[in-house]
Amino acid sequence: MTQGAGQGPEMRTPTVRDFRVPAYVHEAGPYTQSPGPYPQSGEVYDQAAEPYDQTRDQPAGPYGGASGQYEQPGPYAQQTPPGEGAGPAGEPAGYTPTQRDLPVINRGDTLQVPVEPVAAPVVQPAEGPGPLYVVGDVHGYLDELVAALREKGLIDIDGSWAAGTSRLWFLGDFTDRGPDGIGVIDLVMRLSAEAAAAGGYCKALMGNHELLLLGAKRFGDTPVNSGAGTATFQAAWLLNGGQKTDMERLQDHHLQWMARLDAMEMADGHLLVHSDTTAYLDYGDSIEAVNDTVRETLTRNDADECWDVFRKFTKRFAFRDDGGAQAVRSLLDMYGGSRIVHGHSPIPYLLGEVGSEEGEDSPNPVVEKPHVYADGLAIAMDGGVTMAGKLLVQQLPLDS
Repeated sequence: MTQGAGQGPEMRTPTVRDFRVPAYVHEAGPYTQSPGPYPQSGEVYDQAAEPYDQTRDQPAGPYGGASGQYEQPGPYAQQTPPGEGAGPAGEPAGYTPTQRDLPVINRGDTLQVPVEPVAAPVVQPAEGPGPLYVVGDVHGYLDELVAALREKGLIDIDGSWAAGTSRLWFLGDFTDRGPDGIGVIDLVMRLSAEAAAAGGYCKALMGNHELLLLGAKRFGDTPVNSGAGTATFQAAWLLNGGQKTDMERLQDHHLQWMARLDAMEMADGHLLVHSDTTAYLDYGDSIEAVNDTVRETLTRNDADECWDVFRKFTKRFAFRDDGGAQAVRSLLDMYGGSRIVHGHSPIPYLLGEVGSEEGEDSPNPVVEKPHVYADGLAIAMDGGVTMAGKLLVQQLPLDS
């Protein structure tokens, strides 16, 4: 299996504001790069909060409605007024993933990444594949990623692969919100080559933010059929943490790498996906079929088709609350595996620690480990690094 792997008429409604893109997005300029084994750059945006809707498998903003200091209502947000009814599968009428539906928990700029001693080398088996690890959403936080990989002994002090035949899967969402998304992609691409040379592997899945960045680069401010008026990839990217420095540094090999990422994979009986949604069922009845369908859609380079894939991959919370375990089983029955491992939805939201009246004034949530839920069938890996949470790297299998 390969690793890595139209435009409708403009519609206007009185309830949806058209998107407009700031002029600076089209500008080119230099970026700074800090010394060391991995590059770094950064620029941040401030946000405000909004009410929280706890609908299962609810549609979300391009981040999927997740928290993070880069979600903001802003002049580009589309909002559907109350009382307009609901569409199929519980979606609000005129649903578009440019809406936000989760409050914002500001990360702040005081979080310090401790300099940890290099961990002991990963224990390698006498024969067969090495241990399996998964990484949650990174969102441009390169320093936190390097610290987490070093803590597990997967890389050395120089940032090079140190885990021999170990297997490492990233669950997607490398860019946006944080300071150095391109630096994260460069690191993952380099580790992929180094791991393969050592007899292991480092691979990655496609998250909704990879789809968002691809769309912003390919289609810019071309209108797409969002189902609720005029929308554009460019405006959605800006609304959900798009970093000017990432766009300036984005090169052809980054685009080709992202476009070939798989949407789902199986590893040691774990079904690995980015989003906690059943929307994968819309793309095929096998892992190979889903990956081929998504990749072929991106290859056709049709803005509306790409937007539809992006829109579906922003949905979340399918495995939470009543019926969540059954939703997980629907995917496991179709694609195999005994557990689903996903990113996308920050664990504090899945736990209900934020997003409630009590939680809005509480300190930033503390996440120490992945969240096992849905009758033990689902493992959530997004520790909420964009909201002062933790960037999780976890060896599998994981006990409940």
